[in-house]
Amino acid sequence: MLKDLFIGLSQNQFLNNAAKRYGLKLGAQSVVAGTNIPETIQSIKELNAHGISCTVDNLGEFVNQKDEATAAKEQILEVIEAIHQHEVDAHISLKPTQLGLDIDYHFCLANLREIVERADGYSIFVNIDMEDHSHLQPSFDIMEELSKEHSNIGTVIQAYFYRAEEDIQKYKDYRLRIVKGAYKEPTEYAYQDKKDIDANFIKLIEYHLLNGKFTSVATHDHHIINHVKRFVKEHDIPFDQFEFQMLYGFRREMQLELAKEGYNFCTYVPFGSDWYGYFMRRLAERPQNLNLVVKQVFTKKTNTMIGLAAGAFLLGRLTKRK
Repeated sequence: MLKDLFIGLSQNQFLNNAAKRYGLKLGAQSVVAGTNIPETIQSIKELNAHGISCTVDNLGEFVNQKDEATAAKEQILEVIEAIHQHEVDAHISLKPTQLGLDIDYHFCLANLREIVERADGYSIFVNIDMEDHSHLQPSFDIMEELSKEHSNIGTVIQAYFYRAEEDIQKYKDYRLRIVKGAYKEPTEYAYQDKKDIDANFIKLIEYHLLNGKFTSVATHDHHIINHVKRFVKEHDIPFDQFEFQMLYGFRREMQLELAKEGYNFCTYVPFGSDWYGYFMRRLAERPQNLNLVVKQVFTKKTNTMIGLAAGAFLLGRLTKRK
């Protein structure tokens, strides 16, 4: 039920708009690296100083107009230029829906092609983030199309999908980020039980570590991190074949500790004012994440906002049942 709540909140456009206006006052700076590119570059430099690389996400929700998608593309191109100009250790993560996938497939493909081409000119990697099941195959299709022209591209495998094992085998020659999955998916597409998802998550990680290109293990779960540590040691997998990833603002001490231990570490760095949907999905993905940031993020104003939203969401659910 808690996962459903956070997913419902993430899809609430009213709250999303409110968060844009009041985000910094609500404590969003704890989970967002900046509201603009200069602030974000400074955050990246601070992480780089600790031996941590970054993947940068230009936040954005509910894109259904071409001018919005074009604006997002231009913003990402500016980020690429800033990464190159400031010579920071960072690459790009992007969502196809933000770049027009829900508007027109070929329009989205053209936007991504421009981004990947610009990034390739600077030897910057581009990761295509995966979204819900309805966008899964079109996103893979875009990656396959662009990989015919460029090699600086990879994607995400979500462990809760039944098809994930087939996908990771098909795309083993790509750099892959492996995650559990953050959307609410129907039982016809995805595992629902946490034990099943965790087991598949570990299975996918192990497969790609042994057979794939570069593996990004994206988790805040120290049990899984410790399992990966043991696994790479037992199988003599070199450190340059994988990295751990966590979200900006989550488990900061563990991020620093893993980097100090010599592991490649990458922080997922979101920026912009459109942070609300992203953050709610992170809580839906793993409600324990709430405990990791509660003292940093949740002020009295934040709690009030989410409390009111939760009440409205639950009331809506009850009304529908009637």
